[in-house]
Amino acid sequence: MQNYEILVAFVTNVFFVTTLGWYLITNLQWYDYRLSRVILKHHKPLWHIFYFLIPFVAYYAFHDYFYLFFYLILLPAMFIWHKKLDKKLILTWRVKRFLILLISLVLLFDVLCTLKSACHVYSVFMPLATAYMGSFLIEKFLFMAFKREAKKRLQSIANLQIIAITGSYGKTSIKNFMAEILSKKFRVYATPRSVNTIGGIIRDVNESLPLDTEIYICEAGARESGDIYEITSFLEPQRVVVGKIGLAHIEYFKTLKNIITTKLEIIHSPRLERAFIHYSVTDEPHDKVIFFGDEIQNVDSNLYGTSFDLELDGEILSLHTSILGSFQTMNIAVSVRIAKEFGMSNEDIKLAVSKLAPVEHRLQKIVAGGKIILDDGYNGNIEGMLEGVRLCSLHNGRKVIVTPGLVESSDELNIKLIDAINEVFDIVIVTGKLNAELFDKHLKVKNKIMLHDKSKLVDVLAQETASGDIILFANDAPNFI
Repeated sequence: MQNYEILVAFVTNVFFVTTLGWYLITNLQWYDYRLSRVILKHHKPLWHIFYFLIPFVAYYAFHDYFYLFFYLILLPAMFIWHKKLDKKLILTWRVKRFLILLISLVLLFDVLCTLKSACHVYSVFMPLATAYMGSFLIEKFLFMAFKREAKKRLQSIANLQIIAITGSYGKTSIKNFMAEILSKKFRVYATPRSVNTIGGIIRDVNESLPLDTEIYICEAGARESGDIYEITSFLEPQRVVVGKIGLAHIEYFKTLKNIITTKLEIIHSPRLERAFIHYSVTDEPHDKVIFFGDEIQNVDSNLYGTSFDLELDGEILSLHTSILGSFQTMNIAVSVRIAKEFGMSNEDIKLAVSKLAPVEHRLQKIVAGGKIILDDGYNGNIEGMLEGVRLCSLHNGRKVIVTPGLVESSDELNIKLIDAINEVFDIVIVTGKLNAELFDKHLKVKNKIMLHDKSKLVDVLAQETASGDIILFANDAPNFI
């Protein structure tokens, strides 16, 4: 082999393995760095065939001419794939460590293979496999170190009260409402955005939790049995909340019973003083459990806000908020109960509830260009989406919905959503391919648009909508789903 051919093969191999590594770590980041989920639970498994398996086989089958395939076909295809992603790879330190390790290993393997003029069979698989295993071990070691550091930080804050919140729906809303209400009297810190995994919580404690915090409110999410218990064992919260539970993530848990069992792991905190559990979750009595949700009365929810009465300790508390959605009353109700636990007065609570700010992307009302926009992009449960549909039905003008349907749910619930949409909307824009066939079959509206490429959504809305319309963004799914 000529020197220039060796150089081309060397450089091509480095770029090829790095490209495969970029694809691998992107998918791992989407699926919580669980290789089993990337392989078995991926929503678009054909991507693995096109962008990983076929190139991998082609490398070994046509090694002498592989550089033509790589530069003319694979690299442009991967560039287009990455460019179209709406949830691109975030270059966290974990990702950077993986990529640095991978590139170092592929350079090492390529040098050894070049010197031996053989072993190209190992120059793709071995760097990837070794980088993945090495990265796994490094992250495991760092995780344990960061976890010990975070535990010490929590223990160093005198008299810190910790509240942990879980459930299938409404965790983030409860967290935000509770933080807003309690912050009127206490120094409160809540996990940002939708940080709810053990890794995210540990990082947030180490990097952002103020040392003068009096009340720390943490959201706890799960994809499998033991996830909530791990978070609970780390935080040891004195108060916990289990919101409403449904079929969210049913593909991971298989049954509703498994979901309930996993969520109730939160009550095993060794420092538990009080657990607030939605009445639909369980009816098993416990001296530390208070059930909530059935004390809400006289709900009036429209496009201008929500009013309701709350029966609390033998008296009726009348509350009003600009928050949209009747389902939010139960999230506010448990926040009020926690506030009472911390000694806040009824008047302070009523004032705090009246000033609650909408949770971003959860029935957030925006008025722009004469159009009413209900941004419910982060709401992925059937009850919340049906409430968004109901609110739109109160509008006198044209009604438009943009939705991918329900994700990680059943066809039956999606059909239930479609039936409600058929009764209300004039224009339906279905984004993504996940539920496209189901929606196309069951939608009865005159104007339905099946939009597989979300990058065209802005243009479609500009063409199809006008001043006076109401537009509901019901759920949102990244295009890898």
